[in-house]
Amino acid sequence: MLAEKDERGIVPLTHADLDRSDPLARFRDEFHIPRRVNGEEEIYFAGNSLGLLPKRTPKYVAAELESWKELAVKAHFSGENPWMPYHELLAEPMARLVGAAPGEVVAMNSLTVNLHLMMASFYRPTRERHRILLEERAFPSDDYALESQARFHGFDPSEALVRVRSEDVAAVLERDGGSIALVLLPGVQYYTGEAFDIEAITRLAHAKGCIAGFDLAHAAGNLVLRLHDWNVDFAVWCTYKFLNSGPGSVGACFVHERHGRRSDLPRLAGWWGHDKASRFRMEPGFRPIPGAEGWQLSNPPILSLAAIRASLDVFTEAGGMEPLREKSVRLTGYLEWLLRRDLAEPVEILTPADPHRRGCQLSLRVRSSVPGREVFERLEASGVTCDWREPDVIRVAPVPLYNRYEEVWRFVEILKEAL
Repeated sequence: MLAEKDERGIVPLTHADLDRSDPLARFRDEFHIPRRVNGEEEIYFAGNSLGLLPKRTPKYVAAELESWKELAVKAHFSGENPWMPYHELLAEPMARLVGAAPGEVVAMNSLTVNLHLMMASFYRPTRERHRILLEERAFPSDDYALESQARFHGFDPSEALVRVRSEDVAAVLERDGGSIALVLLPGVQYYTGEAFDIEAITRLAHAKGCIAGFDLAHAAGNLVLRLHDWNVDFAVWCTYKFLNSGPGSVGACFVHERHGRRSDLPRLAGWWGHDKASRFRMEPGFRPIPGAEGWQLSNPPILSLAAIRASLDVFTEAGGMEPLREKSVRLTGYLEWLLRRDLAEPVEILTPADPHRRGCQLSLRVRSSVPGREVFERLEASGVTCDWREPDVIRVAPVPLYNRYEEVWRFVEILKEAL
């Protein structure tokens, strides 16, 4: 990955070599890179928290502001991209990113709202089968949502929530699967950066009669996903991390097509999920749109959808997730190689070394005389934006759309100084 063979043997590649041979290098120019006070570009390794602004996004958003200005309410049904069906523009490119059919995905609400909507339909506990399997250190919002769902259905969360380490998922499902109603795990664990084997977990869950759902907040736009082929029941994700849609932007969800036309599934309904042909008759009696759209509640915020659409267009032009993932493996592998070569003693890498078991994030724990939090602050003062997660982890995420190998090299040099 970091070397090539010639007649003289193995020749290590430099960061300059890697950047020159990068077929995706031009996409960096599609983004606004934050600058320091001195005018230099930051090293931005925090796309796992908030992706950078695509340069085309203001144009996409401005177009809808202009429609509002010129057409007002008429913009719902007229103009270049009428607002009424605007969310449909996102279905196909979003579906390609997560390995789904267009009718299986919809952009709506926020991640946790979508998680609750999905559980209203897919978490149907009984006295005998009511437990929820989640990871040992779930993201707090997921933890709170699952705890509240257990309480809502009359169960004690201390008994209903089964928290497991990733390596124990199979064993716990084999032993306790008969009592588990829902498996809700991440695509990538936010703290450690470990990627879960979604296909295998779904297969194991279904074998025990469990529903398989996933929080893909750190996986969508980061990993190659095949949600339809893997037979996942449902998934939810945000769009402001790797999908670069802006702070607090609209989330998205996936519902497998085998559930999309089921009339027996209970749901929390809203008028935007009602049959499109009769929606404006304003009649009682909810008739859901087939597919994921049938879980919509209200008309979506168009300005947010415009930002998502701008970012998805960049992903499409880059060729989708396969080439991005290929670069990501090389980029993160280069970072790992440099850290192990130069800083193996003072820096522990918590993220698995196997590229198949991680995305672009490496979680680092400092083991030096300088406290980890102070190291993080020194990195920031030197123009590096990454992030800190309590109690002791620095998360570093070089993103293939806009980060360079040269930045990875500079980061390691700056980290040496910080230590």
